[in-house]
Formats: sequence, structure tokens, C-alpha cells
Amino acid sequence: MSGAGTIGGEDPLQRAIWRLRSRGCWSDAAALLSPHTGDPAAAVQRTALLVERCLFTGQGWAEAEDALRTAEAVAGDDDQRGAAACERGQLAYAATVLGVRDRSDEARSALGRAAALLSPDSPTRPLLDFRRGLVAEHLADAPQAAEPAYRRAHAGAAAHGDTLLLSFTWRHLAGLALRDGELAEARRGFLESLRIREELGFLIGTAPALAALAEAEPEPEATRLRAEARRLFHLLGGIPTWLAAHLHPTPA
Repeated sequence: MSGAGTIGGEDPLQRAIWRLRSRGCWSDAAALLSPHTGDPAAAVQRTALLVERCLFTGQGWAEAEDALRTAEAVAGDDDQRGAAACERGQLAYAATVLGVRDRSDEARSALGRAAALLSPDSPTRPLLDFRRGLVAEHLADAPQAAEPAYRRAHAGAAAHGDTLLLSFTWRHLAGLALRDGELAEARRGFLESLRIREELGFLIGTAPALAALAEAEPEPEATRLRAEARRLFHLLGGIPTWLAAHLHPTPA
């Protein structure tokens, strides 16, 4: 869920990675980084792509674990070790939240280790804050602890220019607002998340953004949004797999 590789600037490799990642071609994107895994940053980015594939598809766990071990092995300083630990925490979170295996203790431990290793101004820290929010909300069922973590991530993403991460923080803060019955605030956050993803061309994340916005909109707009989300979901081969349960059939 990091912004690594977003758009890619003038770097042809990063632009190619983004085009593949944004369409859900994580294996192909990771393959572009395979010749560079001796470089700690490339090893972590490759791991992040394969971990994201696990979260979106529920598959590829062994390959993600192998990539993670490589990233941990080549890390040369605390920030690099912290970035690798952040990915270990996310992989353990994904396995737990998707019901593959309960790795909640590992997720908390790895993210705590990342927090101890990363410098306060590390560009990875906003992503770490976001992931700690995910663990608090979805594994500990503690939205009151998740909100400050999401807000720190939101501020950090803005400061570091991580626009894609902002789309995630907007969406999850909006989800908490919806949970508290704050419809206007929820609608604003979901709209911002969708706008960012459409502007970036993050196709694989657009259907979830549409479905989330539908939860805060009245009818008939909610039905229209879910129908559009369903169309994209099927166009992309049923990815993300967890979205199927949220795409309610259109009422007769």
C-alpha cells in the first residue's frame, strides 16, 4: 500500500512498475526488480509489490515470504531494516485479516520493531503509522486507537508527497466517520480517495473506492456506484477478492 513506484517520475523502470502495479500485474512488476534485489530499496519495493498481491488476491504467500527474507538479508542500516520489518508486519496482517492463518502477534511485533528502527523523518514512517492503524482497527477492533494512527499517517503522507497513501488514509478515516454516523465527513473522505485513485490511474483500487463511497451515499446514487464497482471488479478478474462480499446485488 505504499506509494513506492507511483507514476515513477522520469525513471522508466518506476513508470513501468507503476503501470503494471496499478492494473494488478504485481508479479510482472516484481519481475522488473528481480535483477536489482541486491539493492535494499529495490528488495523492499519488490517485497511490497508481492505483499500487496497477497492482500488483493489471497495468493502468492510463499513468493512474498522469499522476497521478504531477501529484503531482510540485504538491509544495511536501521531505516532499511525498519522498512523490511514494516513489510513483514503487513504480510502477517494480510494473512490474519484474510483468514489464512492467525499471525496477529507477528504483525504487532514486526510493526513495533519497525517503529523502533525507523528514524522520525523516514519516508516509510507514514506507511508504518497507517499499517498500525489497520492492525488496531481490524485485528484489535479498537477504532479509537486506529484514528490517531491514521491521522499521523495522513499528515506524514501529505508532507512526503505520497499521494497514493493519502487515498488510503482518506478512505479509512472516512470509514471511521461513517461508523460514528458522520455522513458528511465520511462522504468527503471517500470522494477524496476516489478522486486521487482516478487521477493516479490506480485502476486496481478504484472499485473498492467506489464501493466505499456507495456506503455513504443515498439511493439511487449508491446503487449506481456499486454497479460501477461491480463492472470494474469483474473487468479485473475478481480482484480484490475480498470486495465481492461488499458488492451487494442491485435491488430488483
